[in-house]
Amino acid sequence: MNAQPATRRKFSDPDTEHIFGRGYADIIDRYDWDETLALVDNATPADVARVIAKATRSDNVLTPEDFAVLISEAAAPRIEQMAALSRRFTSERFGKTISMYIPMYVGNACTNKCVYCGFNHDNDFKRVILSLEQVEEECKAIRKLAPFENLLIVAGEYPSLCGVDYLEKVLHTCRPYFHNLTLEVQPMRSADYERLTHAGLNGVVCFQETYHRESYKKYHPHGMKSHFDWRLNGYDRMGEAGVHKIGLGALLGLEDWRGDVVMMARHLRYLQKKYWKSRFSVNFPRMRPSESGFQPKTVISDRQLAQLTFAFRLFDHDCDISYSTRESSSYRDNMATLGVTSMSAGSRTEPGGYSHAHEQLEQFEICDARTPLEVEQAITRLGYQPVYKDWDAIFD
Repeated sequence: MNAQPATRRKFSDPDTEHIFGRGYADIIDRYDWDETLALVDNATPADVARVIAKATRSDNVLTPEDFAVLISEAAAPRIEQMAALSRRFTSERFGKTISMYIPMYVGNACTNKCVYCGFNHDNDFKRVILSLEQVEEECKAIRKLAPFENLLIVAGEYPSLCGVDYLEKVLHTCRPYFHNLTLEVQPMRSADYERLTHAGLNGVVCFQETYHRESYKKYHPHGMKSHFDWRLNGYDRMGEAGVHKIGLGALLGLEDWRGDVVMMARHLRYLQKKYWKSRFSVNFPRMRPSESGFQPKTVISDRQLAQLTFAFRLFDHDCDISYSTRESSSYRDNMATLGVTSMSAGSRTEPGGYSHAHEQLEQFEICDARTPLEVEQAITRLGYQPVYKDWDAIFD
């Protein structure tokens, strides 16, 4: 059995509670990993018919257990029906639009030793933390590419160099150029998140990577990221701080992807109930080559990723589903009308990549290398509207 272990940190202990806090880490061990996979593996055509009939009515809310049925092999023959429902519900909630965003990497220094990541602390390459002047140069360069207003600020996890003080200054630097600022950095304290909301922070994206507690330590052996509970409870700290939009994700390929996404569906439902004032997004990144040479444990095919996307839209009609440039141009174009609601474009995953030619290591390989204009034109040809601005600074 690969059950989550029963012996683990007790949050009633005052010596640990002030470090790790309380949150979903107190709940996740109620769910056995093997039993979660069994929900998928044991699904029957009759189960699929029942869940799809339930999903057909837009006022019905599916459970994580229903979602597990929809990503099963038994549901694969019904993928066209799921795609049609996904398109319908997405159009009802979002219209024929794709929200456009662009990532800006401000640092590749990292204290963690994640075995699959190009930013691994042990990898030998030049580490960069952009100065505020360089951050502003990046902002200006991005503005020349396309009228982006949604900026995702990304950095390796190096709190002493890229901590809350630095990030607060980065947000202030970027605010004159962009209306909507999102961070993808190391998990922080609730007070730090709240502080950054006053500097213009609108959203936070964090990838749990895998929800399998035992395997998590194997993939994250050293650094603050090795603390499973600290990372998992980070979403609670975002909600407590009043972060407007919270992004979840699991790195598909570390463990059985079906187990991870069902666990993520459970996590999302928990967060929606507890932090109902926040909006939520999900991302399904598949493993890509990195400097580490790490190979995924499992591989999710294009068809399976499509089924997963449709299933998640049936599970949650309002959640933003994002596809990054990890995916190919043709695949993203095909999925743009079937459930995806936001896409990045023109991405550079090395610090300073927009304003200068650099030789720093990228965090992962870009698969869709089209310019923002080319992505915009492709979306328009599909009869959809690329939306560069869907938030205004006045709302902050």
